[in-house]
Amino acid sequence: MDLRKLKKLIDLVEESGIAEIEVTEGEEKVRITRSTAPQQAIYAAPVQHSAPVVAAPAATPAPAAAPTAAPSAARDLSGAQKSPMVGTFYRAPSPTAPAFVEVGQTVKAGDTLCIIEAMKLMNEIEAEKSGVVKEILVENGHPVEFGEPLFIIE
Repeated sequence: MDLRKLKKLIDLVEESGIAEIEVTEGEEKVRITRSTAPQQAIYAAPVQHSAPVVAAPAATPAPAAAPTAAPSAARDLSGAQKSPMVGTFYRAPSPTAPAFVEVGQTVKAGDTLCIIEAMKLMNEIEAEKSGVVKEILVENGHPVEFGEPLFIIE
C-alpha cells in the first residue's frame, strides 16, 4: 500500500475520532488502531527517553548522551522529518547493509531515509525536503510513534 494512502488513513482516524479502521487492498491489509490519549502519553514518554540514551555507540560515551537529551527537548523540532506511522525504525534495508543516510550527507526530496516496519510491512520513508542531514534522532531498531521526529534536515 502506498505511503501517502497510509498517511491519509492515519489522518482520517485522528480527525474522525474513530477507534479503529481496517482497509484491504488486493492482498495487502492495513489496520490502524487509535488508543485513548492517556495511553499514548504513557507510551510516548519511555520511547523518547530511551532513544537519546541508546544513541551512544558504546557504553563509555553514554554519560555524554544524557546532557544532549536535555537540549533536544528544549529545542524546536517543528521542522524535523517526522514519523508518518507507528512502528520500528531501521536505518538500513538489512542488518548487514549500510545505512540509507548518515549525518552530514546531502539528500534530495524523495530520497529514502529509513524504513519503518509496521505490521510486518517494511515502509520506506522518503525525505520531505532537500538538504543536509544534521542529526538522526532515533536509534536503529527502536520503536517510533506517529509524529515523532526522526531526522533534522537543513
